[in-house]
Amino acid sequence: MAQSLPESSDRPSSEPLQPAKRRQLKSRLLIPVGVAAIAGTSLALWYFLSQPANQDLRLSGRIEGYETDVGAKTGGRVDTIAVREGDPVKQGQLLVRISDTEVQAQLRGAAAKVTAAQQQAQQAQLQIAVIENQIRESQLNVLQSQQDSQGRVYQAASSVASLEAQLKQARSQLNLAKATRDRYALLLQEGAVTRQQYDQQETSYQNALANVEAAQKQIDAAAGGLALAQSYSINPAIRDAQLGALLRQRQSAQAQLKAAEAEIKNAQAAQKQVQAQIDYLNITSPINGVVTARSKEPGAVVTNGQTVLSLLDLNSVYLRGFVPEGNIGKIRVGQKARVFLDSDPKRPLDARVAAIDPQASFTPENVYFRDDRVKQVVGIKITIDNPSGYAKPGMPADAEIVLE
Repeated sequence: MAQSLPESSDRPSSEPLQPAKRRQLKSRLLIPVGVAAIAGTSLALWYFLSQPANQDLRLSGRIEGYETDVGAKTGGRVDTIAVREGDPVKQGQLLVRISDTEVQAQLRGAAAKVTAAQQQAQQAQLQIAVIENQIRESQLNVLQSQQDSQGRVYQAASSVASLEAQLKQARSQLNLAKATRDRYALLLQEGAVTRQQYDQQETSYQNALANVEAAQKQIDAAAGGLALAQSYSINPAIRDAQLGALLRQRQSAQAQLKAAEAEIKNAQAAQKQVQAQIDYLNITSPINGVVTARSKEPGAVVTNGQTVLSLLDLNSVYLRGFVPEGNIGKIRVGQKARVFLDSDPKRPLDARVAAIDPQASFTPENVYFRDDRVKQVVGIKITIDNPSGYAKPGMPADAEIVLE
């Protein structure tokens, strides 16, 4: 009778697992699940901490600025330009000088007209003084008696003699001034003296000539006074007629004085106008900034208002960026922001929202992806409070707008 073989121990047993074995298997299954849960929690925590605590709105853009065009108020040929692109400038600094040769000639002519008008006024004043003196003498003579007519004649004769001595001295000064002027004219032709030095001698000569003419007029007036004194003993009616003539002469001289004073004002106004044109030929910087463009070179001819240089104030730069239309309601003018330059991203610059476009537009063409170009965005300007020269136009930058 055959014996049955014993069952092999390698066959799986159908007996239920012992409790210790079940606990060991459950622990092995829970370890991967716990690791996955911890990893998920860490990832969520990292994402939460990586976001701004106050959910700031981020955007990118470029630094831009406000350019100031500097031009000539009056046309002419450019003489010198003191700066080039990139040079810093200060407010009031001389930038461009335009040739003033022609205008200087106009200024000399205007100054000569002022001098001539002043001389005419001086002559009129002198004539009025002489006539008024004659009038006073005439009025006194009318009231005085015939007995002292000889004394008046003597006084008038003495006045004539004194004035003749003054005329002689004035003529001597005139001869000296003329000789000096002629000598300076020769020196001017030889280049030994300047035009201004010659003009001074010409003015001295004209003044001396005016003094001679004035002295001659005084003598003529004094001679008239002498004749008047001599005629008082003849006829009182004649004396009255002579007084009336003197009054009319004074009125005429006063009219000449007013005309000369008006001419002085007109000549001085013309002189100031020419001087203003000379001042306009010196172009100075209206701001503190840097030169961004130089459109002309020395020797070029410019017209009124034509731009020669362009300046930029680096303290008034701003970031120009675009915000999705859905987020624009979170932004208002004056809102605080921070600007990060690509050249120094670890140094944020304090800024504020300065302007928001009134209408939305499509994303600018320099965005490379089509999906972005068809989105509606709103342009904004963010001014940097204290750029300190770090932010320059054209630099790419990022910004964070603080959402309150």
